[in-house]
Amino acid sequence: MASEQTEAAKPATMSPQERRAIRIIPYIVGCALFMQMLDSTVVATALPTMALSLDTSVIRMNTIITSYLLAVAVFVPISGWAADRFGARKVFLAAILLFTASSVACALSQTLSQLIISRVIQGMAGAMMVPVGRIILLRRVPKDELLSAMAVLTLPALLGPIIGPPVGGFLVTYASWHWIFLINIPVGILGIALVLRYIREDYPTERPPLDWLGFILSAICLATLVTSFENVGHGTLGWDTLGWLTLAGLVAGTWYVWHSRQVAYPIIDLSLLRTKTFAISVLGGNLCRFSLGAAPFLLAIMLQTNFGMSALSAGLITFTGAIGALGMKLVAPPIIRRYGFRKVLIVNAWLTGLFIALCAMFQATTPMWLMIAVLTAGGFFRSLQFTAVNTLTYADLDSEAMSQASSFAAMAQQLAISLGVACAAVTLNVSMALRGASSVETQDTIWAFLILGAITAISSLSFARLSASDGESLQKK
Repeated sequence: MASEQTEAAKPATMSPQERRAIRIIPYIVGCALFMQMLDSTVVATALPTMALSLDTSVIRMNTIITSYLLAVAVFVPISGWAADRFGARKVFLAAILLFTASSVACALSQTLSQLIISRVIQGMAGAMMVPVGRIILLRRVPKDELLSAMAVLTLPALLGPIIGPPVGGFLVTYASWHWIFLINIPVGILGIALVLRYIREDYPTERPPLDWLGFILSAICLATLVTSFENVGHGTLGWDTLGWLTLAGLVAGTWYVWHSRQVAYPIIDLSLLRTKTFAISVLGGNLCRFSLGAAPFLLAIMLQTNFGMSALSAGLITFTGAIGALGMKLVAPPIIRRYGFRKVLIVNAWLTGLFIALCAMFQATTPMWLMIAVLTAGGFFRSLQFTAVNTLTYADLDSEAMSQASSFAAMAQQLAISLGVACAAVTLNVSMALRGASSVETQDTIWAFLILGAITAISSLSFARLSASDGESLQKK
């Protein structure tokens, strides 16, 4: 649990050095988040080239993505316990170091087996790196400054999936696939240096025991569900296998719910859902998060498969969403402070859903400027939504609950992004089946974008349960 030294300092009692550290911490954690999100998306564009280099098939190369996602899913729940047990700074520093070292190992791999092992280690490090970094931010940043800090932290999560495809395409085309891993080295070194300079050591007063049974059950639940959702998107497993995997995940999850009520220190604290703002933010936020994983997936299919664009050209068009996300950074905090979390989240859920649905109108003849305008506006509203919801998630929690809350939120986000891709893939498959076709056409992606937009808009029903005063503790006095 958190000690007194991990409590957020009051602004009036901060020294100039502490004030400087508070301003820099969101950027430090953002570096780690950007490195993880970029790595998660940049690999996909390099799979064909990597398959040739390692003398294997593209289908088998998909295991380097699956192995990474499974490692993240399995070890995310343990991140909060590790921060409480060993200290958040130590775990965060070790995770960045391990992620950077495993990136080097990935680049030096000579066989597929070596690459898979390196990716598993990289996933373990990623599972610790971002949730524990968020714990440091939540404990150190005063609540009335949390909104501005989260505006900074939201950017890497949105930019990584957008920047990943064009960066991957560029590196594979003009350098080699090894560089998609080597680009993590300077970011990792910078992150380590900043942690050593600006993040102080914390010394937890309690060292909770590890809930081994809970860890095993959560690992089975998350690993099987993420595998099922991801393979719906890739179509590499049969429906019977997916059914059994999903059933195993649901059984393990149900068992965990019962088990968590019997132990003092559950690995995932479900009692957090009794806090209204946390529960609403997790539910509504993850309905919105469906689009975070699915939209780039659908845009890649539409622009490359349907419109015949190159991977680099399609990636550059998709990248325009980053412009809107960057524009959000300055205006999101004033907007939320002016209108409150409830109004912003409800109205913006509809706007975010609208701009996702507008992608359904894209045709091969659609003017480039119109595509760019829609994607830029969509990036702005999506970024505003995640800034608001990611901040409100922790509004009514004290510092002792932050480690568990960060692990819980990271776990839910991982499932939501995977489920979003699966939802898009199922929609494409159903649309093709109804047409009696075996290949994806523009009309199939139209339905997928419309359904994703509707799901995002429906999240407003969850946010409608908020009261106008929710989140007031996050407002500057």
